[in-house]
Amino acid sequence: MERHNDPEWSATVTRVTAYVPDLMDRSKLAAAGDVTFVATPGELAGTTADLVVVDLSRAGVLEAVGQVDVRTIGFGSHVDHELLAAARAAGCDEVLPRSKFFARIGELLA
Repeated sequence: MERHNDPEWSATVTRVTAYVPDLMDRSKLAAAGDVTFVATPGELAGTTADLVVVDLSRAGVLEAVGQVDVRTIGFGSHVDHELLAAARAAGCDEVLPRSKFFARIGELLA
């Protein structure tokens, strides 16, 4: 039996959907947990995941965040204060500089 079909395993795993187009960032995220990646920010609406992760530097993300009904974490450049503030205003539950997000990735996906 695959562990994804095991109810005990499924109950302890955070299901994550992410819009993270950068391949290096994707590989770090994939290594940290069970992540489903989407190709466009619009695909985040109506997700049944427990958590949504987004790269705030990508076009269309701020508009899509407002349509997500689950916990959302966004990451972006630490120097782009306006973008980080806009993400909070758009509805991101947690907004982090990229470096802090990846430093805490295990904790955030738990």
